Formats: sequence, structure tokens, C-alpha cells
Amino acid sequence: MLSLHKCGSGTHKPQADPRSPPNQVEGRVGAWEWNLVCSSSKLKEMAQSIFMAGILIGGLVLGELSDRFGRKPILTCSYLLLAASGSGTAFSPSLPIYMVFRFLSGFSISGITLSTVILNVEWVPTWMRAISSTAFGYCYTTGQFILSGLAYAIPQWRWLQLTVSVPYFIFSLLSWWIPESIRWMVLNGKFSKALKTLQHVAAFNGKKEEGEKLSLEELKFNLQKDISLAKIKYGTTDLFRIPILRHMTLCLSLAWFSTGFAYYSLAMGVEEFGVNLYILQVIFGGVDIPAKFITILSISYLGRHITQAFLLLLAGGAILALIFVPSDMQILKTALAVFGKGCLSGSFSCLFLYTSELYPTVVRQTGMGINNLWARVGSMLAPLVKITGEVKPFVPNVIYGTMALLGGSTAFFLPETLNRPLPETIEDVQNWRHQGKETKQEPEAEKAAQRIPLKPCESGQDPS
Repeated sequence: MLSLHKCGSGTHKPQADPRSPPNQVEGRVGAWEWNLVCSSSKLKEMAQSIFMAGILIGGLVLGELSDRFGRKPILTCSYLLLAASGSGTAFSPSLPIYMVFRFLSGFSISGITLSTVILNVEWVPTWMRAISSTAFGYCYTTGQFILSGLAYAIPQWRWLQLTVSVPYFIFSLLSWWIPESIRWMVLNGKFSKALKTLQHVAAFNGKKEEGEKLSLEELKFNLQKDISLAKIKYGTTDLFRIPILRHMTLCLSLAWFSTGFAYYSLAMGVEEFGVNLYILQVIFGGVDIPAKFITILSISYLGRHITQAFLLLLAGGAILALIFVPSDMQILKTALAVFGKGCLSGSFSCLFLYTSELYPTVVRQTGMGINNLWARVGSMLAPLVKITGEVKPFVPNVIYGTMALLGGSTAFFLPETLNRPLPETIEDVQNWRHQGKETKQEPEAEKAAQRIPLKPCESGQDPS
């Protein structure tokens, strides 16, 4: 049991009752450890916003560093930073120090996410990208299941934080066995290292003889186009300076923003559905299994931009539908929220793959970092929109749902990447647009030809 004491503004602060079980007392009182009550209660939201700010800044900084120093070093350092900062969080003596460690944790998560996605895209064959991308998404789902169980078994937040942080020290060591991106090494003139990496991968795949036949001259000959790219350097400003990249970046940014914005609106509103938090977390994780399976089928057969558009449109429709559900119909509200969350999880999976396929190699990591930034901006603004509920309770869902519909609409203006090779240069992306226009013009030319009236044959003239 916990006895309650009033604070100045009428908020109640729990005091431990010695008759209560130790784990129950520690688990509940832990939330009040730094007296985040009364006028200080808003600092809890600030801590979450600082974590999101770390992810946002990490996307900007680590995206640039990965294009400059390689995918693998950033991945290894990010694992190590997350292990250190996560463990430091568990031993934080005060709220300001806690917030610093949370910022660093968010910063490192961006490096892990971006580097993993890029290495997957640049190593995996075209026909396997959708499958491997979805497999990584299921790892996130598995983690959500594990975290729910750990949180139930370890109610003390410090021990829970330490438990989930220490394994990243091991992951940082294991990441040394992950090969660096061949494309990145070639673009940065590391030909000998690229050759050794290819031979090592060939041996690992049971094709050692084929790997030994590779020579430096053959590698340079086959990658002449990639070598020429090394002479040209691109940065963040080029994403907005070059028209085709600007068009893609603006459309993708809105899709990323609306996905993060709507996703965290549902994630932060779990207490409104009247369901046990542990059970709801399991349900929220479980919906990812069918959602991502359907997503992989859709992006493999229907295409990327159709899938992306309809996932966000469906999510926006589900959020807007919550406005019309009475508060006493908790099951229906939960079902709509779970459906919307599944669509948004699929949207994230599709966006990671789609974005990495749209940007050429020379700016791929930078483009991923910029767009990931907008998802974090959306997740940071989502709590603030909740405040508008004081005006009218339905206003937040109107904003969340409308943004999801807008984000879904932008996907229709992006080129399709299904069964297309990864673009290496800006020119490759521009050729996609020209090919698309030519494809549209061919049916129109055929229709015009069909509208030409047939001339009657003159006597004695062969109709053929």
C-alpha cells in the first residue's frame, strides 16, 4: 500500500507503507525520486523531449559523419555510446545529469538506426531488400515484447535501465565483424580494402575460389562509374539546391514527419484506452507482426509509393475515426488505435527502405539523416499538440489525422523504385524521371495513332 500526502497545488505524492511488498514500493516510489510533482511535474515531458532532441541532432550529425568516415565506424561508436550513456542513466544522481545521458542515448540511437539501414541496403541484393528490411522491423517488435516482460519483472527503473543497456557493450564488439559498405569504400578510394572485403565475404558464402580470382584491376574496371563519383562531394545543401533532390526531400520529409507525429500521438495516449499498460504494450507489439508482413507483400508486388501512401492514409483515417467513438466504447477505441499503430509501423518500415532506395549513393546517408530528423521533429511536437485538447477534446486527433493524410498524399508524387538498381549518381535519379515521362508518352502516342481515320484504298491498290 502507498499512503498519499497532498502537495501545495493539490497533487498527491506517495509515501511507502512498510506493509507493502518491497518491489511494489520501489517500483511506484521510483517515479517520485526527484520530486517531479506539483509545479515540477512537466519536467517529465521535458526529459522525453530532450531524448527526442538527441535523436534529431544525431540524425543530422551522424548522417554527415557516416558519409565521410564510413558506415561501420559510426555503427560501432554508436553502440558503445548507447551502452555507456544508457548505463550512466541508471546511475544518474540528479535530473539534469539524467537528461544529459538521455540526450546522448537518443543521439546514439540515430547512428545505430541509420547505419544499419544503409548497410542493409548497400549489401543486400535488390530482390532481398524488402525481406531484409522487414526482418529488421521484426527485431524492433521482438524488442518491444522483451521490454514489456522485463518492465513487469524488474519494477525498479534503475535496474531495468541497466539491464537493457549493458548488452550494447557486447554489440559494439560484435559490430567489428560487420563488413564496411563496398560502395562507400570505392567512392572514397579504398580499393585494396574493398577487394579484401569482397574476398572475405565470398569465402564466408562458400565461394572462396571466385573471390580469389578477383583482382584490383578488374574491380576498378567494373566500378569505373563509382570511382568517378569520388571526385564530386555532396552535402546537406545539395538536397535542397538540386531540383530533383529537393522534390524528393520535401515529399519524403512530410511523409517522415507525419509518420513520427501520428505514431507518437498513439504511443503517448495509451493511458486513454483504459487497458492495462503491460497488456497494451504487448498488443501494440503484436500488431506489428501481421502489419509488417502485409507491408512486405505490398512493397514487393504493388510497389513502394503505393504502399507508403495507403499506409498513411489508413492511419490518418483510423485516428480521425477515434473522434466519433464514445468514451465508454474502450474496446473499439483500442482496436482503432492498434490498427492505426500497425499502419504507422508499416509506414516506418516502408520509409526506411523507400528513402534509402530513392537517394543516390553520394548523398544516401545524408538524405536518410535529414528525413529521420523530421520524424523526430514530429515526435517532439506530438506532446505539445495534446495541449490543444483543453480547447476541444477532438482537436488533437483532427491535427494528427490530417497530417497523416497529407503525408500519405505526398507519396503519390515520388518515383517508384520496385525492381530498380540503387542509384549511384544524381543523373541516375534524373533518368528515372525521364523514363517515367517516356512511359507515359508511349500509351498516349498509341491512342493518337488509333484515332487517325483509315483512308479508303484506291482500286487496284493492295491494302497492305
